[in-house]
Amino acid sequence: MANRLYVSPSPDGWRNLAVDEYFLDTIGPGDVMLYFYVNANAVIIGRGQNPWSECNLAAMERDGVQLVRRITGGGAVFHDAGNLNFSFIAGEDVYDVHRQLNLILRAVRALGIPCEFSGRNDLLADGRKFSGNAFCARGHARQHHGTLLIDADLSRLQNYLNVDPRKLKSKGAKSVRSRVCNLREFAPGLTRDAMLAALKDAYRAEYGEYTELTEAELDAEAIEPYVEKQASDAWRLGNTPRFDVEIENRFAWGNAQLLLTLRHGRVDALDVYTDANDAELPGEVKARLLGVPYGAAPLADALASSEREEVRELAAYVRGLEL
Repeated sequence: MANRLYVSPSPDGWRNLAVDEYFLDTIGPGDVMLYFYVNANAVIIGRGQNPWSECNLAAMERDGVQLVRRITGGGAVFHDAGNLNFSFIAGEDVYDVHRQLNLILRAVRALGIPCEFSGRNDLLADGRKFSGNAFCARGHARQHHGTLLIDADLSRLQNYLNVDPRKLKSKGAKSVRSRVCNLREFAPGLTRDAMLAALKDAYRAEYGEYTELTEAELDAEAIEPYVEKQASDAWRLGNTPRFDVEIENRFAWGNAQLLLTLRHGRVDALDVYTDANDAELPGEVKARLLGVPYGAAPLADALASSEREEVRELAAYVRGLEL
């Protein structure tokens, strides 16, 4: 049995979640790993969520916010430098969620902050959530990871989760909004380093001595495929439940309504309705959009090369949407 601890030096959400999954796949049956990381600027969605339903992807792209999909369930959360993330990875024989949550509570209480566990896998201070948790099982290995809000900008989440629900019908899991708080409210001047030190002390008290790994001790070559997966559109966008989107606008030549069915982030089927005089217009739009990745730019690009002026106008309209 070995107890290990690793603190990521990277602010990159894709890399940090990649290392998290790498540890899950390589943990020994009797080993425990406690892993800490900070994602500088990212929205993290659950494995079963629809990013178009949960996120304003155009606003995220504009502001340089990463879209990261974790391998665990749960809802969407915003991470910045004021958010410290932890992950317990252990073999099934030594994995104990109650023990792990108590370790976090012990560390927070050591900083003078009263806190408790709630039945929704959240940790609360003064009745408000400062930590949400999610779980994964794979073979003999188990994973429990979560957040610790220390001094996060709690207003920014709403900048990236405001999507008009009237035009989009999703079968993905929905986020549940909770009243949240920063731990610094209860311990003025609290820093990430102080929180991390308290967590290390609690880990040692609960599990005994541990080995703290350095980045050089990790298998960079083995981790790279996990990073590529995390950064890929196939994982972040393609791993999305089937959902429907409606796009509609009136042009000088008539009304156009597109009813898109998306599967794995691409147009799987669509119906096109219009009162335009050109009877061939719906067929061309349908032929051009089938199989195209969902998003304003790829949809517009697929339409823009048409010889029909109406289709080119539709392309210009779609390009200006926040999809």
